[in-house]
Amino acid sequence: MADAAIAERIQAVSAGGAVATSHGMLVITVLPDKVFALVRRLKSELLFDLLLDITAVDWPQRTPRFDVVYHFYSTSHFSRVRLKTGVAADAPAVDSLVPLYGSAAFMERECHDMYGIVFNGNADLRPILLYEGFAGHPLRKDYPKLREQPLVPYRT
Repeated sequence: MADAAIAERIQAVSAGGAVATSHGMLVITVLPDKVFALVRRLKSELLFDLLLDITAVDWPQRTPRFDVVYHFYSTSHFSRVRLKTGVAADAPAVDSLVPLYGSAAFMERECHDMYGIVFNGNADLRPILLYEGFAGHPLRKDYPKLREQPLVPYRT
């Protein structure tokens, strides 16, 4: 399927989101409450069967403060799509994609570790890169660079 046809079909299922092209990749921007339904359609109808990444971007001077960014790939028509949604700083939360993509569990844990974004429906948001007891979220722009972390006992 040609990129133009994929873009047209994505526009049709985008749930009122904005669809654009950036760096040769289709980019969909939607509200947080539309993410799960849109991703379900991307997977089932448009065959974006591979979740590549989940991350976030911190924009401290903007409202909403965070963008949660998802990258998908279709092994059927060899194309990528980026999905973005904005979440507020006071309640940074979005629905989990674990029911659709099992690998999302680990990516969501990493994003929760680094930015403090909660993924509703992910039952295991334990730290994956940081240790239990780490204070704060180090990829937030307001995280102090010289902050000392509490010492924790070494586990054997």
